[in-house]
Amino acid sequence: MSASPAIFSGNPLENPLTIPGPRPVTIPTLETKRLWLKPPAPQDYPNFKATFASYRSRFMGGPLNPYESWMLYAAEIGHWQIRGFGMWMVHLKDTGETVGMAGGWAPAGWPEREIAWIIWPEKAGRGYALEATDAARRHFYHDQGWDGAVSYLDPHDLSSIRLAERLGCTKDREAPSIGNDEAAVYRHPGLETLRTTQLGDGIALEIEHHINPIFKPKGGTVD
Repeated sequence: MSASPAIFSGNPLENPLTIPGPRPVTIPTLETKRLWLKPPAPQDYPNFKATFASYRSRFMGGPLNPYESWMLYAAEIGHWQIRGFGMWMVHLKDTGETVGMAGGWAPAGWPEREIAWIIWPEKAGRGYALEATDAARRHFYHDQGWDGAVSYLDPHDLSSIRLAERLGCTKDREAPSIGNDEAAVYRHPGLETLRTTQLGDGIALEIEHHINPIFKPKGGTVD
């Protein structure tokens, strides 16, 4: 006698039985002007571990001990196989080094699919998060058919909130949150908004400014 098929009801993001797409999932590589977004690989782990052991990770559940960092990195890789999407490692084209991560995230219990990012402490302030997150969002919208997403941000994480606003996100006070409802929910604009407004052009212009600043300082450094 064959066993009856398992049945799951409830939030589809909590469904351990649904594996979107073929198994195993082939993780795509995305390209921008300065960056490659590549699948997380074992050789990238030291930078990940160092960042999540640092104060910079305080808004993402850290700092973590070595065991916790290893478990989270394993989850980053496994997330792709379970969900069919996940986080990419962000590499500089000219050197190949990693500068952070960006992509999708939706562990069990998340009310909605999230777009998330983190940049290594010494690489912050150069527009990499904006460039990588914009590319990841466009992939999810164009290639995976997403109709929207959110970002769950600590209310004290002002740099991430500013970045979310530059990506066109608006605070959704009515949406369910995570972490005992402590995180603020920032809702990303949909594909149609990116197509029909100047938002996409504004993001592209800001990225271009990081690549080739319009106003280059002359003389010595001014503090």
